[in-house]
Amino acid sequence: MIPDGVGDGPMLQEASRELEAAIHDARVAFDCIGLGEIDRAHTSAVTARTAIDAAVTAVQAALNQAAGASAESAAAASANAAETES
Repeated sequence: MIPDGVGDGPMLQEASRELEAAIHDARVAFDCIGLGEIDRAHTSAVTARTAIDAAVTAVQAALNQAAGASAESAAAASANAAETES
């Protein structure tokens, strides 16, 4: 479990939820292999991979958002510095 307050922001929260789902599905796939339920193991492995892909997408979006916010902050600082020099 991920502690509350870690990974704040909706995109990172979604990534966390997707990774929790992937962990669950991977465990189900593992157990199904042990039980000889290969079809069910395959289905669970595919859903685990899909959840991981969704988590990667959410983390990439959060990174892009952070990079955009950082660029905006740098541009504002630069504009303030230019105004101060004038």
